[in-house]
Amino acid sequence: VQLQASGGGLVQAGGSLRLSCAASGRTSRSYRMGWFRQAPGKDREFVAAISRSGGSTYYADSVKGRFTISRDNAGNAVYLQMNSLKPEDTGVYSCAAATAMTSSPMSYDYWGQGTLVTVSS
Repeated sequence: VQLQASGGGLVQAGGSLRLSCAASGRTSRSYRMGWFRQAPGKDREFVAAISRSGGSTYYADSVKGRFTISRDNAGNAVYLQMNSLKPEDTGVYSCAAATAMTSSPMSYDYWGQGTLVTVSS
């Protein structure tokens, strides 16, 4: 599975961004998908995950109610709608694919290159 994240940029606090993750490969629809972020000098942090069907989602407490993860019916793309952004949301956001619904980055088998999100105060 090949993954490519896009959609990052610079936004003011309170603003919104929508990240996309393009997935390719015959079995991409078989995987649960997740978003992670890494701020400068910090460890990678779980943000959100979605089931294969898109019917189940899971969020970190820090983004619950502000971020929404979704995927298209064909399973070729996963999205992260980010609203009410805060400076602490700044980081490199990466999408990843796993065989289980999990928040542990070690359980993800495939990773895409990240996209930088910068939230100014």
